[in-house]
Amino acid sequence: MARETLWQRLRGWVVPDRRMATPPRDEPSGSTRVADSLRALLDDPTIPAAVRSELAGEFARIEAMLDRLERGELHVAVFGRVSTGKSALGNALLGRDAFTVGVLHGTTTGADHAVLDEAQHDGLVLIDTPGINELDGEAREKLAFDVAEVSDLVVFVGDGDLTREELDALKTLAATQRPLLLALNKADRYGADELADLLAHLRQRVAGLVRAEDVLAVAARPAPQRLVEVDARGHEHVREQARAPDVAALRERLLAIAQREGKTLSAINAGLHAGRLTDQVSARIAETRKSVAAKLIHNYCIAKGVAVALNPIPVADLLAAAGLDAAMVVQLSRVYGLPLTRAESGRLVAVISAQLAALMGAIWGMQLVASALKGVSAGLSVVLTAAAQGALGWYATVLIGRAAERYLVGGKSWGDAGARRAVANIVASLDRDSILREAREEILRRLKSRRA
Repeated sequence: MARETLWQRLRGWVVPDRRMATPPRDEPSGSTRVADSLRALLDDPTIPAAVRSELAGEFARIEAMLDRLERGELHVAVFGRVSTGKSALGNALLGRDAFTVGVLHGTTTGADHAVLDEAQHDGLVLIDTPGINELDGEAREKLAFDVAEVSDLVVFVGDGDLTREELDALKTLAATQRPLLLALNKADRYGADELADLLAHLRQRVAGLVRAEDVLAVAARPAPQRLVEVDARGHEHVREQARAPDVAALRERLLAIAQREGKTLSAINAGLHAGRLTDQVSARIAETRKSVAAKLIHNYCIAKGVAVALNPIPVADLLAAAGLDAAMVVQLSRVYGLPLTRAESGRLVAVISAQLAALMGAIWGMQLVASALKGVSAGLSVVLTAAAQGALGWYATVLIGRAAERYLVGGKSWGDAGARRAVANIVASLDRDSILREAREEILRRLKSRRA
C-alpha cells in the first residue's frame, strides 16, 4: 500500500478538525480500519524474509503501535529547552514524582513513561525528553525528535518569549504533523497584565504552528510564597510557604483531547508510520529485484554471447539468440511479480528489437556481417570474429533486458512517452564501449578455455 493511498484513506476516516467522524451503523471506525491495515502489513506474505529482517526494528515499532492503538492509548511528548521545567510539568500533571527534576543540564537523559493518574481509563501517556539545547546536543536532540515521531501529541514548554532555537524546533515538530500545545511555564513570575501581554505575543509568534487556544500558562513549581508573621512581642518573622502547581488548564486540555480525539490522533500517527514502512519495504523490494534482475541479465548475456560465438551456422545463431532473449524476459517478469507467457515475452522482445533496429541499424548490420564471416573464416580469426559477434549479442541482450525491466517496473507499461522513447533512454544511459569491451574479454576467455 503506498503512502498516498493510506493517507487518502485516513482523510476519509477523519474529519478536518481532527475529531472522530461518526461511522455509519455497522461500519468499522477509523482506528479499527487502521488497525486492520497494520495487521495486513505485518502479515503480508509477499514481503521477503530478507526485507523483514533488514527492517525488523520498524516492524517491531508498527507492532507496538498496533498494541497501543488497540489499548486506546494516547502518547504525549513534552519538549523544551533545558531548565524550562519539562520534567516538573510532567510531575505536576501526574500528581507524583514520576520524572527526575534537577537544576543541572542533562538531568533528563532518556525517555521515561508514566500513565496519567486522572486519565488511566483514557490511556494518556506522558513522555519526558532531554532538553533540545543540552551540551551534547545532536544525539539528545535526535532522541527528542525520534520520540516525537512515536507520539501523538506534543507539549512544547517555554518559560518566556521564544528564542530562535525554540521557534525553529517548533517548526520542525510541526513538520512531523503532530498537534502542538505551547505551555508557558513559570507563569507565577509575571503579573496579571504582563502575563496576558506575553501570552498574546506568543500566540502571534506561533500562529500557523499552534492554535491560539492551545497556548496556555502553567506554573509547574511555583516559587514559595513569602509570609510575614508578627509574634506576641510585635516582632516580624518571614517564612516561605510552598504553593501547589497550577497546571489545571493544561491538564483539562489534555484530558479533553484524549477523550474527544485520542483514537483519531493515534490512528493518524500509526497510519503515517505504516505509510513510511510501506515505502521502505517497497524500496527494499525494488532494490532486491533490481539486484536479482541485474544478475539474471548478466547470466543471459554470457549465455547468449557464448552461444552466438560458438554457433557455426551463419545467421542461425541469431535465431537461437532471440529465443534466449525471450526466455530471459520470461524470467524477468517473474522477478517483478508480473509473469509473462512465452508468447507475450516474444512479442515484447519483438517490440524492443524493432525500436533498437530503428535506433541502431548499423550495429545490427555489423552483427549480420559477422555472422556470415564466421562461416568462412578459419583459425584465430574465427575466434576473434566470434568474440566480436558474441559481444554484439551480449550488448543487445543488455539493451533488451534493461528495456524489458523498464516495461515491467512500469506495471507492463511504457508510460506516456511510449516504447520508442523508453528504449532510446535505455540506449543513451549505457556505456556501449565498456559493455562491449567487457563482453569481448569474457567471451574470449571462455572460448580459449574451451579450445584448451
